[in-house]
Amino acid sequence: MLTLTDLVAAFRACSLPKEEWTHLAHLRVGAWHVHHFGGAAALALLRTGIRRLNDSHGTPNSNDTGYHETITIAYVRLIEEILAGLDAGLPLERRVERVTHGPVAERSVLFRFWSRDLLMSARARAEWVPPDLAPLATPVEPL
Repeated sequence: MLTLTDLVAAFRACSLPKEEWTHLAHLRVGAWHVHHFGGAAALALLRTGIRRLNDSHGTPNSNDTGYHETITIAYVRLIEEILAGLDAGLPLERRVERVTHGPVAERSVLFRFWSRDLLMSARARAEWVPPDLAPLATPVEPL
């Protein structure tokens, strides 16, 4: 596995191979950006970066594939909440491990808050759509 620094550098340079752009890589890159820039600025950088990386992989950013606005915003908010609750004295790599080894790392976690049909809709992919099942909050219990 790439170090966090190397992963972010590859993401930003659009040199990260498609097979390495996993859910875990998304979370690690997202956490790095939230740590360094805060939620709002991280979101702007991730929007652009994810779309650029998808383009470099030949993955269309369309109504049914590629970049997903609601999912990106949701994870930025969850990551921001997790990082804010951790000791700032912990090294960043350790804080990122807390993100990637907790309930938020479960690929199905967002279905606690959104129905599958709504979250996977073209509208949710294109714009922020609020949760329809429960308010978005960091889950603390195992899935």
